Parts: sequence; C-alpha cells; structure tokens
Amino acid sequence: MGVYFLRHGADEEGYRGGWSMRGLTDLGLEQSEQLGNFLLTNTTSFNIRHIISSDLTRALETAERIADKLALDIEESTVWRETNNGVLAGMPNEAAEKLYPGLYFSSLQWDQRYPGGESPKENFARIEEAFQQLCATSIAQSSTENVLVVTHGGVINIIYHILKGLKWSNTNKFFPADNASLHKIELHGDRWELTQENIVS
Repeated sequence: MGVYFLRHGADEEGYRGGWSMRGLTDLGLEQSEQLGNFLLTNTTSFNIRHIISSDLTRALETAERIADKLALDIEESTVWRETNNGVLAGMPNEAAEKLYPGLYFSSLQWDQRYPGGESPKENFARIEEAFQQLCATSIAQSSTENVLVVTHGGVINIIYHILKGLKWSNTNKFFPADNASLHKIELHGDRWELTQENIVS
C-alpha cells in the first residue's frame, strides 16, 4: 500500500503562485504527457488505481493528462491546494511588489495571514489534517493499489517534515520537489515512511 505525491508540471513564471488559477506552460504540458506515458509503461510497478488532485489549474491540467493515459477518473480536492495567498494569487510579481512590498510566505509571522488568505499556521494545519485523513482512509481500505495525489511543492514540503519528524516553519529550507516529480510513501507496520524521493521520469 502506497501513496505517490506528484508536484504539478512547470507553470508560468513572473506571477505569484499560491491559489493562482494560471495554468501550465508548454513545458509543463509536455512533462505531464511524458509522466503519463512513463506511468502507463510501468503500470505494474506503480499500480496506481486512484487519482486525487488539487483543483488549482496547474495541478488539474497535470492530473488530466495522466488520468487520460491511465484511463482513470480524477477526484478534485480543495484541501490539497498550495498556500492560500489571498489577493496575491496569480498577481504579476511586479504588481505584487509594488502593492505589497516584501510580502512573501517566508516573511509572514506564524499567525499572520496573507491579505484575504491564510497564515502559515492555518496552512500547516490544513495539510496535516488532509494527510492524516488520507493515511487513515488508505489503511481502512486495506488495498494493495496505490493512490496518486497531484499537488504542489509547498504541500510536499510539509509532508516531508511530518514524515521525518521535523518541526515545520514557513522559513525552513525546502526539501527538493521538482516539477512533475514523484514522492512515494508506504505503510510499514503502523508507520508511513518515505521510500522514494523526487523521482522524475
């Protein structure tokens, strides 16, 4: 029993991410197609039978191309979204710096929210709860089939901290999570452990 976390393909630079609804670049679409073909070719090894995706466009576009290759449906979810950066979502970097100079996720205090968004504390709590629920559901289903969760770099970073027993902060250094990279966790006894990190097809 395992869960693969996938960071979406390459998206447009020059804009604030977070809850942006901007989509993938041509490179990101190509990465998603290639990964879909890779997973299809190695179906027996990966054994993915269920896909959950953040409903943000860049994640969903990635998931759609993989789901098409694997002939699977997609369960869209808001809980696997990146940090809610409120009014900055999708804003050009120049405009964001002019209107909110120096405001970045790493500059927020633990309880400080983005304007119209969430705080690092709320961000962590949301992902931690989603992760716990996913693990509990996987155990309850007692399935040998694997799940693919298409999500974002910040989400995967939080999961790395949880699994490695490290205290997470919005100022911590990120664990590597390349675009279109896979990160597998498996249940060993009563513990979920990282077994494959930053796989890129």
